[in-house]
Amino acid sequence: MKMNLNLKGIAACLLAATMVSPAFANEGPVPQGVPHLDHVFVIMMENHGYSQILNNPNAPFVNHYAKSANTAKNYFAVAHPSLTNYLEVAGGSNFGVLSDNNPDWHNATCTTNLASGIANTDNPASPHVCPIDGNGTDAATPAIDITNEVQGAPGELNIDGTLSIPAATNVSGKTIADQLVAAGLSWKSYQENLPPAGADGVNFSDGFFTDSSNIPGTIPGEKQGLIKLYAAKHNPFVYFRSVQEGQSDGLGLDRIVGFAGARGFFEDLSSGRVPHFSFIAPNQCNDQHGRGNAGPQCDYDPSANGTQQGLNPALIYLGDLAVRNIVKAIHSSPAWQEGRNAIVVVWDENDYSVAPSTNQVLLIVDTNYGPHGVQSANFYTHFSLLKSIEAGLGLPCLNHACDANSKVMSDLFRAGQ
Repeated sequence: MKMNLNLKGIAACLLAATMVSPAFANEGPVPQGVPHLDHVFVIMMENHGYSQILNNPNAPFVNHYAKSANTAKNYFAVAHPSLTNYLEVAGGSNFGVLSDNNPDWHNATCTTNLASGIANTDNPASPHVCPIDGNGTDAATPAIDITNEVQGAPGELNIDGTLSIPAATNVSGKTIADQLVAAGLSWKSYQENLPPAGADGVNFSDGFFTDSSNIPGTIPGEKQGLIKLYAAKHNPFVYFRSVQEGQSDGLGLDRIVGFAGARGFFEDLSSGRVPHFSFIAPNQCNDQHGRGNAGPQCDYDPSANGTQQGLNPALIYLGDLAVRNIVKAIHSSPAWQEGRNAIVVVWDENDYSVAPSTNQVLLIVDTNYGPHGVQSANFYTHFSLLKSIEAGLGLPCLNHACDANSKVMSDLFRAGQ
């Protein structure tokens, strides 16, 4: 009788352990609420908040698209800066990275931020990011940050300025790419202006020259410095040891390609041979990030206060045109006509969302099935996006995508009327 009671007690403890807040679970069950998807295309845009893009006359296609497809009206990026959000979309965690620092390429001896529990930050300044691997503790996301990108009041708002996320103690150092390969599915990261030799060891590129190129030595008398169109910080997969080292078939740096050329984005679309999951990052002019040395049309916004005042209208238009070209190319691909497919257009963060401006961004979901014109008021974050994609591709939820308040975006991805 005592043995039965003990067994019941052990079973109860095990059940309780599985019901602990999912913030402490690195991988959970396959989420429900999204129909099976054959192809998912995620287009990442940059550094503009919801109210800066919506109803902006310099973004006519995006605004039409937001009405004709499905739109999240209460969607939030998680933290800052850019890289942090890219990691959160790709892997459901910041992995202890709260900076835009470059990867510490192929370093086999450094201590990961997950292992140390010490965040890689802008302030204090941190070294390159040790290749993410293993399990450990990520960085907490406070509702208001007054120490990292900005110092002091009123502070920079994460998420909605109210919700905070404690550090998770059992984060798995992997991304949806690892999950896809484990499930026998395919992925690619399409990066505009990646150099011909590929992503290995490259932090910045203009499509040919890189941050390690001797430009004056190649072009005598050249005065122009490198225009950093491709940036590793917008390519989250290169920060992971499994991808840097190609630890399994289908998981290496060869899965990261450019837009043009052999095996590139547009060639894949025209052939119809696209992966199950496509991560698409336009260059830093076409994603609305801006550069300081690429001409007036690509200049940074003169000021950014969460409104449309002070924006560079040409930069907004370049991004709008890029989204238009990418979406129309996907729609024209044979792959779009086969099975159930979804396009997601999302902005990484509301850059420097100093109070009272929150980290709300625009997200659009376009499917080749189901209803269109859905305007969702449900609260979602980047973790919801990852969880929804995992649901559609039949993958387990990963890291903070397993959190109880990371809701599947069923209304935006649903089938039927």
